[in-house]
Amino acid sequence: MNLSRLAMLAIASGALITACSKTDQVTTVTPQSSPASSPAVQATPDEFATVRTTFAKECAVCHGDTGEGKTAMIEGKKIKAPSLRTGHALNHSDADFVKQITKGGDGMPAFEKKLTPKQIDDMVRFIRKEFQGGNQPSTKAPVKPAH
Repeated sequence: MNLSRLAMLAIASGALITACSKTDQVTTVTPQSSPASSPAVQATPDEFATVRTTFAKECAVCHGDTGEGKTAMIEGKKIKAPSLRTGHALNHSDADFVKQITKGGDGMPAFEKKLTPKQIDDMVRFIRKEFQGGNQPSTKAPVKPAH
């Protein structure tokens, strides 16, 4: 065997022995996050998901899918349901809406036996936000002009 070959064998053997003798060291590999492994952006839940279903089932037949109001036949009677978006509906207080939905009147059926008080309150919030852009009518009494 020639000397250079012997030297290379010695170096390789030494490297192998050194590598094998370091059993007490632990190498930790930290994976780098990639866009694919990043948490997905979650959509904001629809706070009105349940009340939308209730509106579609109980209210849209008279008030329309988007609260625009329409004429409907209810229990054999032709009813002209008002818009929830415009007109006097914008001036109703929340209490007025709750009372109207609960007790009915003016051709509207009562919903006190179909909906819980919470469902009725949620419906009022839904009407305010979805159909009236967050409208909150004044709670102050109108000022009468002095004579």
